Amino acid sequence: MSRLVLIVEDEPLILESLQFLLESSGVLVATATDGKQAILSIQQLRPKLVILDVKMQHHSGFEVLKMIRADPELSETRVLILTAMRMKEEYRKAIELGADKFVTKPFSNKDLVADVHELLGPAE
Repeated sequence: MSRLVLIVEDEPLILESLQFLLESSGVLVATATDGKQAILSIQQLRPKLVILDVKMQHHSGFEVLKMIRADPELSETRVLILTAMRMKEEYRKAIELGADKFVTKPFSNKDLVADVHELLGPAE
């Protein structure tokens, strides 16, 4: 599995900022702008980490997370939920569905980069 990160975000400015931030930290990045595109990209690209927004068109981040966790071939895929939703129920749901990390917007760039590198693990 490569060290590719798939960012799934429907807000163009946030998507561009995240892509620039992670690429500047040495991470290989692919992007998707909705749940349907996310599922196709995950199946084709097999990213090591998926950064998922929750509220998106076609499939929510939670639905995409369920799909990832239901597929044995994707069992090693790490998932970071990145959302503006701050309710305890959303956090609990994300963790119960198998998210590896839950980060709320706004977020610290430094902390997010650290989280991404931690989830990716050491370079092989």
